[in-house]
Amino acid sequence: MEDASLRRAAYLRGVEAEAWIADRLERQGWLVLDRNWRGGGGELDLVARRGEQLRFVEVKARLPEDESGSEAVDEGKQRRLVRAAEAWLQEHGSTGDMAFLVALVSMMPEVEWSVEWIDDAFDGG
Repeated sequence: MEDASLRRAAYLRGVEAEAWIADRLERQGWLVLDRNWRGGGGELDLVARRGEQLRFVEVKARLPEDESGSEAVDEGKQRRLVRAAEAWLQEHGSTGDMAFLVALVSMMPEVEWSVEWIDDAFDGG
């Protein structure tokens, strides 16, 4: 498969995984405030609130051959997420328990998907 086709397939997997995670969060009582919010030089896949908890959610769609979960959000990506979260907070304001939540979605063909949640995945400060 050529590069453009691979990128398009990865993009579509990501869109599908983000929708799946948003649905899972809502079923767990979270209110999804934003999807694919851009600002501060980055993008937040999802921003969700449940009570006093606010989560900036990074969704990673994983296929069997993809890198492990521990490598999914490197330091550069973390910096972009922190800047985006700071910009989101400046625009929307918020208080309470804030953290970054990484959702690693295992997208196995012909098998039910699963998710590994990594709450408070990295330090935002």
